[in-house]
Amino acid sequence: MGLIKLRIREFADEKGWTLKEVSDRSGVVYSSLRTYARSPGLATVDVTALHKLARTFDVLIEDLYEIVQE
Repeated sequence: MGLIKLRIREFADEKGWTLKEVSDRSGVVYSSLRTYARSPGLATVDVTALHKLARTFDVLIEDLYEIVQE
């Protein structure tokens, strides 16, 4: 099973937003968002959250993550 890392902090920094602001703008629960942002590699991610974050940052879902382990 592969692991992915979400690039939430990178996109938030580009916009000048805190994680709390990203949570408020996207509708993704702050505790989940914080976990996603801090984790060096996730095995599972809520697809609905990915859609919300991609829409919030105005990027493709594929731009939100990087594969850290195959």
